[in-house]
Amino acid sequence: MRDGPLRRLVKALVRRVNAFDLAVTRAAGPKARYRLLGACNGCGKCCETPGISVRKFIWYLPLARATFLWWQRVVNGFEILNVDKKSRTFFFNCTHFDRVTKQCDSYESRPNMCRDYPRNLTFEAVPPLFDECSYVVQDVNADVLRAELIRAGVTGEKLAEMEKKLFLRSE
Repeated sequence: MRDGPLRRLVKALVRRVNAFDLAVTRAAGPKARYRLLGACNGCGKCCETPGISVRKFIWYLPLARATFLWWQRVVNGFEILNVDKKSRTFFFNCTHFDRVTKQCDSYESRPNMCRDYPRNLTFEAVPPLFDECSYVVQDVNADVLRAELIRAGVTGEKLAEMEKKLFLRSE
């Protein structure tokens, strides 16, 4: 379902507003806990079943929820597949994702959530990257934390285990 000119225009306008909002939010809020390393290997795992966690007002207010789901279906081309009530997350099938080529048919007009992935995970306590993903997150204080572990006498396999669990590695 390739985006037509009108949908591309609407998405471009919304992207600009969202990008501004995201920039202000990130500038005013806490800094990213991790740095993002690597590049996309095109595995497509993040596009197979995109999930969007929503705030309480969207989750509990029927009109807000219906509007949100309408937007995802009509504008973004996301068809709802599943709902996780515990995390208030909707999971979708993206009609723009070709499962054979692992490509987006509307890459240039993709939503901000697609553009921001996996950078958005650098603010999470434990970034849930897909195993297939070639990106790596590294704690912004990795060098200091690694030096402190070594200073505390942690070596060998235990050091390697701690580096992995604390996101101190760069590969």
